[in-house]
Amino acid sequence: MTTPRSSLSYVSPFAPLFSRDLERLISGGADQDGGYRPDLDVREDAKSVTVQVDLPGVRREDVQVTFHDGVLSIVGERQSDLVNKQDVRSYRERFFGRFERQLTIHSPINADQVRASHKDGILTVSLPKVEEVRPRQIEIATA
Repeated sequence: MTTPRSSLSYVSPFAPLFSRDLERLISGGADQDGGYRPDLDVREDAKSVTVQVDLPGVRREDVQVTFHDGVLSIVGERQSDLVNKQDVRSYRERFFGRFERQLTIHSPINADQVRASHKDGILTVSLPKVEEVRPRQIEIATA
């Protein structure tokens, strides 16, 4: 006898990210188009959304971050360290070349205040929420 499953389920707001990351892990770091998809973390609190992207070996100058119409785009390129590819035998698992990540941010963001920093191979993008949208505690007055 089988136990019936509950009809209720929890779907994480980041479920699309997780499924893509699972695909990337299965395919050895590449997305479905054969390109590279760097790992990232997304955190959201009452004041902001923060995105951190692992970009080891990628120079700050080789990354472009844009935010337009609720979509955060991170585009860059990791340069190869091989000088002459024809004369060198090597075994490589690290990706070199162009990459792109796009995330739709569903919270209203103050686009003029978006900031990005790059330190120790980690790109951090801070997206502050619009003031009016932040949840606030409403005090109940006595009647």
